[in-house]
Amino acid sequence: MYAAVSGFRATGLGRILRTHCTGFKSISTAATRGGLPNHYTLPSGDKIPSVALGVWQAAKGEVGAAVKTALNAGYRHIDGAWIYGNEAEVGAAIKETGISREEIFITSKLWNSFHQPDDVAPALEESLKRLGTDYLDLYLIHWPVAFKKETTSDGKPIADLDLTNDPYPTWKALEKLVDSGKVKNIGPINSMSCRLQNLTANNLKHQPAVNQVELNFWNPQQDLVSWAGKNGVLLEAYSPLGSTQQVKETLSVPEIKAVAKELGITPAQAVISWHVQRGTIVLPKSVTPSRVEENFKVVKLPQESFDAIEKAATAHPPKRVVDPSKNWGVDVFED
Repeated sequence: MYAAVSGFRATGLGRILRTHCTGFKSISTAATRGGLPNHYTLPSGDKIPSVALGVWQAAKGEVGAAVKTALNAGYRHIDGAWIYGNEAEVGAAIKETGISREEIFITSKLWNSFHQPDDVAPALEESLKRLGTDYLDLYLIHWPVAFKKETTSDGKPIADLDLTNDPYPTWKALEKLVDSGKVKNIGPINSMSCRLQNLTANNLKHQPAVNQVELNFWNPQQDLVSWAGKNGVLLEAYSPLGSTQQVKETLSVPEIKAVAKELGITPAQAVISWHVQRGTIVLPKSVTPSRVEENFKVVKLPQESFDAIEKAATAHPPKRVVDPSKNWGVDVFED
């Protein structure tokens, strides 16, 4: 039985479950680009590129061009999801580049409505059909919250607390997809360290490949990054430049601008390089061709430059932007 750190709970409830923790294997890195890793090696042996194009909020009619720009610029990692509603255009764009499927690392995500074990395989099939591929390199549980089939009278989702607190049945369904060859790697998103450890306390056939979380200058989560590095858990950073309303402010931070000026790079490149140097996979998103190309050019920061950004990022109270707890009636992060 899975045990959550304190158990997910409907707002106002205090459902407490016991904690159990286990260890993880180390992460191996590979050849470098700009002095930083091109990719990391997952527990399965598959290689995951260290910088991806994220397609969250990329509108239809724009996302395809962004994907083609990215792949032609050298990206080999596309991070998408069923709920983004743009998988068909992403898949068509990948095909149009003529780059072989085997060269591209494609991620999609299982939405909250499909956590029931019988719903997992059909949800995958829909994403595969839209993307025009017969397998995914990585399939993630989009949020650690399961929805019931029914909704409230005003259309809001209702959390399935049993399956939310015990995602092991969902995980076992994902493991079957790995065994079938339709998915190569699986993992969670927005899973804090002890919750992730508690999942692995079960007799897992396939270990979590990554944990995708909000990581940026305003929410650096240094404790989670440190824990992940010590325990061999590979983190993926979404909203790496900050959420949409934070990007301009991020790129205006004095320490970031100073590092960029000193190294002859842009502030965005300084931030993305900082992320990779922290040991994380970075998922910057843009549909502007010049920015897509810019975001892919990372360099190893001198230690004093890296330390300057790290110190500035951890000197202010963390600010999480992406938090659906109120809308879903579940305390997702419990922080």
